[in-house]
Amino acid sequence: MRLTEFTDHALRLLLYLGQHRDRIVTVDEIARRYGISRNHLAKVVNELGACGLIDTLRGRSGGMRLARDPRLLRMGEVVRRTEPNFHMVKCFAGEARECPFDADCRLRASLARATAAYLHELDRVTLADLLSPCQDAARPRSEESS
Repeated sequence: MRLTEFTDHALRLLLYLGQHRDRIVTVDEIARRYGISRNHLAKVVNELGACGLIDTLRGRSGGMRLARDPRLLRMGEVVRRTEPNFHMVKCFAGEARECPFDADCRLRASLARATAAYLHELDRVTLADLLSPCQDAARPRSEESS
């Protein structure tokens, strides 16, 4: 499974905002830092603002900041909100009639479980986990309190 460039930029933006929680950050600042097109990044900001992950401030002193505590922002949520779909194969998109193997296919169920496991793993990781030094690389910090 491969994430879109849009999701990659969204994750980078959130990481940057998490590292700079003490101030308002501008689109231009992040675009320069990561070498991302300002226009493309503006679309990411618009989407993250619309779904409540970041607060955007217009005007001369405008910019953006995280809308919630990094400990409450799960990476699975970000990926679900920014990825257009998780159709690994055509039949995931409801086009099973195009598949000559439909009657005998067990692959669809296996791929669906793999996608669910992928997202479940991302749900275990918060933005805070990615911002703080990892003490145990095999286990995210949010799992330690479970």
